[in-house]
Amino acid sequence: MVESSSLNEQQVEAMMKRIHAVPIIETLQMTILRLDEGECEAHVPRATKWDGIYQTFHGGLLATIADTVTCWAILTKIGSDAKVATTDFNIRFLRPCNTDVRCAARVIKAGRTMSLSEAEIYDSEDKLVAVAQVNYIKLD
Repeated sequence: MVESSSLNEQQVEAMMKRIHAVPIIETLQMTILRLDEGECEAHVPRATKWDGIYQTFHGGLLATIADTVTCWAILTKIGSDAKVATTDFNIRFLRPCNTDVRCAARVIKAGRTMSLSEAEIYDSEDKLVAVAQVNYIKLD
């Protein structure tokens, strides 16, 4: 069961249904640890088959994780069935990562059309690996 202190069981269930409808979740073997209003936290195991040139967790995959988890945080605010798309994204890599990762995302501002969120990615020793900001547009 996914941890939540601010969403009811039906909201969590609707979010999990939406989350598991996206193929990248299975590809990355992502596990959702927590869903709260405006927040999402997930775990992704490191698979060496996805390493980058320096035999570390590939930066493109870390970016994908940040983009994905921030989206779930946004949907906890605007509705699990909302149609959204990333409009802009930035990430800063702070250190190489050789372990599984935990991504903690939160909404900065959820608007009628545009929503801004941020993510922090940590390694298994809780060292900050990367930070990202992602902006989404609501397509409905």
